[in-house]
Amino acid sequence: MSAKPVDSFEFCRRGEQASGTAPVAGFARLTAELANTSGELLWSVAGGQHATGLPQLSMTVQGEVQLLCQRCLTAFAHPVDSDTVLVLARNEAEADATEERLDDESIDVIVGSDALDLMVLVEDDALLALPLSAKHAVCPGDVPKASEDKLASPFAALGKLKS
Repeated sequence: MSAKPVDSFEFCRRGEQASGTAPVAGFARLTAELANTSGELLWSVAGGQHATGLPQLSMTVQGEVQLLCQRCLTAFAHPVDSDTVLVLARNEAEADATEERLDDESIDVIVGSDALDLMVLVEDDALLALPLSAKHAVCPGDVPKASEDKLASPFAALGKLKS
């Protein structure tokens, strides 16, 4: 999936905004990590300036994707809700120096370009929002831990004999 490329530095300088909805199926790298390709991502990108005067993109990505539980191997819905701040640099060396100078874990520094595909940024953000190991909080069909302990106790029968 690709949107019309933007000049990232002009986009920030002018304070432009872009937003839309994109089907999950349109993101090849993202769908490779999912149980299926259903769903949509709602995204928005706003250009502006960081407090230091550097060009900055503020991005939100929201939606829901289907992941495969690593315990029970069934699909489950996982929310994507990401707010990201990206400061732009002209090249890798400038990006590294800016990253050190800002020293802020909540801000990422990327190399901007005159043909930046916003959908690549949206896909990157959605990928970063995925858990390392996808799991249900409680897998369907799991016996709750408390009742499992009662059923599995080999000493339960001895307790009845003692009384």
